[in-house]
Amino acid sequence: MKEFAYQRAGDVSGAVALLGADPDARFLGGGTNLVDLMKAGVERPARLVDVRELPLDHIESTPDGGLRIGATVTNSDLAAHPEIRRRYPLLTQAVLAGASGQLRNMATVGGNLLQRTRCGYFTDVTKPCNKRVPGSGCPALEGEHHNHAILGASDHCVAVHPSDMGVALAALDAVVHYETADGPGESPLDGFYPPVGDTPHRETVLPPGALITGVTLPPAPVAARSRYRKVRERASYAFAIGSVAAALDVDDGVVREVRLALGAVASRPWRARAAERVLTGAPAGADTFAAAADAELAAARPLRDNTYKVTLMRNLVVAVLTELAEEAAR
Repeated sequence: MKEFAYQRAGDVSGAVALLGADPDARFLGGGTNLVDLMKAGVERPARLVDVRELPLDHIESTPDGGLRIGATVTNSDLAAHPEIRRRYPLLTQAVLAGASGQLRNMATVGGNLLQRTRCGYFTDVTKPCNKRVPGSGCPALEGEHHNHAILGASDHCVAVHPSDMGVALAALDAVVHYETADGPGESPLDGFYPPVGDTPHRETVLPPGALITGVTLPPAPVAARSRYRKVRERASYAFAIGSVAAALDVDDGVVREVRLALGAVASRPWRARAAERVLTGAPAGADTFAAAADAELAAARPLRDNTYKVTLMRNLVVAVLTELAEEAAR
C-alpha cells in the first residue's frame, strides 16, 4: 500500500477545506470499501481526511414529516432506528441484506452511496478498465460478466452498482445533501448517479471535493407496506445478482400508488419508472405485475452470460408485488 497522510476533520467546513487543499486526498468514513481498494492499488490517495467524528450521526424528523439521515450514521444504526423500521421498512430490510454485522457496524450512509463496483476487472489493476483508466477498454464485455448490467450499460462499461441501501433509497425518492467550498448542495438520488455512457469513471454528480452530509427521506405513507428482496449466490455476505425494492398501496383491488426500484442490473440503483406507469391505476394482480415487469425489462440488453437476469428480475418483481398485494387484501 502506498504511504499516505492521515488527518481528522474537526468540522464540515474544515473537512471540505482539507480536501480542497489536496486533490489527491479522500474522505474516510468507515473505510469498508476505500481501504480495500487502497490495498489492491485501485485507490492511491496521498491523504485521508477522517470524517467519522463529524456531528453527522443523527436521524431526525423534518418539518414536512420525513426524516433526515446524517452521513456518518452507521448502517447498523440506520437499520435499527425505530422510525426507519416503522415508516420505511424496505430500507431496514435492504441494509440488513448487505455485508455482515461487523461491516454494518463500521460502514456509513455516505460511504455506502459512494462505494465502487465490485467488478473483478475494476479491482484488478493488471487488467484494463474504463472506470479505473478511461479509454483503456472494458474486458467484461467479452469476459466474465455473469453478474453484470442488463440495463443502462454501454460499450464502455457494464459493471453494476453494489449497494443494497441505494436501491431502497431510490424507491423512496431520497435526496442527497452535500457541502462544497462554495456552500451546500443537493441532488435527488434518482439523478445522483449519471448514465454510464462514455464516461464510466464519472460515478456521481458530486462536485469535486464535495462531502456528503446527509440524506433526506420525504414522507411516504406508501412505504409502510414495503419490501426489499435480494437474490444472491449464497445465503449471506454476498452481493446481489438481482434485487427489488417495492412499496405498494392497493385500494379496492386497484393499485393506487407504487414505488419500484431494481438492484444489481445497472451501474446505478434502477428506478423502474416504466413499470410504475403500468401499475398505477391497474388491477393488483399477477397479469398486471407481469406486464409491468415486461415493460421495464423491454429495454434490457443482456450479455452472453447474464441473460438469466431478465427472467430472474421478471419473476422477482412479480413475486414481491404479489406478496405486498396479498398483505393489502388481508
